[in-house]
Amino acid sequence: MQDVETILQNKILLASLIACFSAQGLKVIIELIRHRKINFRFFMSTGGMPSSHSALVGALATGVGLTKGWESAEFAIASLFAVIVMYDAAGVRQAAGKQARILNQLLDEFLHDAHHLNAEERLKELLGHTPFQVLVGLAWGIGISILALPVF
Repeated sequence: MQDVETILQNKILLASLIACFSAQGLKVIIELIRHRKINFRFFMSTGGMPSSHSALVGALATGVGLTKGWESAEFAIASLFAVIVMYDAAGVRQAAGKQARILNQLLDEFLHDAHHLNAEERLKELLGHTPFQVLVGLAWGIGISILALPVF
């Protein structure tokens, strides 16, 4: 039980999680503004605006830099980890989402009854992020870390 308390006192971890979860919450708000309806699936979905993965790693790297120093090995590790995660979010997963969209369109065209397929049979299309969504997520994470660390 003492280990849990120790983990919950980790300022960098808390700031990073707040950045991630608040970015997920922003997705719901943005969806509400764009489509005038609440879609709670955005709390758990991948893809969309802003990138919660980028927010998390941006807050992590910023928190490490603020607490350990910008010249520290820990900051270098966190920064490189952030770059890899953001590259994956905007590159590999975005490409996989585009491929899924094309495959679903092909399925719709060749199988006239494809619309009866349930969500589990169709490929998930919203997997990755645009570079802009990644940058917004990164900015969100940096901002949350800068604001949250002094509070903790």
